[in-house]
Amino acid sequence: MQSKAATVDAYIAELPEDRQKAVNELRKVIKKNLPKGFKECMNYGMIGYVVPHSIYPAGYHCDPKLPLPFMGLASQKNAISVYHMGVYADPKLYKWFTEAHAKASPKKPDMGKSCIRYKKAEDIPYKLIGELSAKLTVEEWIAWYEKAFTKK
Repeated sequence: MQSKAATVDAYIAELPEDRQKAVNELRKVIKKNLPKGFKECMNYGMIGYVVPHSIYPAGYHCDPKLPLPFMGLASQKNAISVYHMGVYADPKLYKWFTEAHAKASPKKPDMGKSCIRYKKAEDIPYKLIGELSAKLTVEEWIAWYEKAFTKK
């Protein structure tokens, strides 16, 4: 369920009111905590936080015309989803997040490889998502990405 919105504000404006509030709060906490160098944009039909070509000219290996993705934020049919590629790439970060989530929320996280889904906005641990956002710098993410996802 990808949006055709050209801007982040247009994406949020097309969401139902209850989702707008949660997505705006997530956006605020991510932007407040995300290390310098990441750029907010529309990416894959959702809000994306990427390493721009000005920092990483090679771009994303699947499509070098695209910037290197790091995080995403989406309102989907059944959930609000936060995507964090570091949780997928770094087992220590995954372990930290799942343990911290258990302390921050009574509900076990519904997770895929890089995806964390919240069916109800009131279940989102905003502060924890902010902490997760701050865990990797642009330089650290590029190093992880090159180690894990690019073929040498």
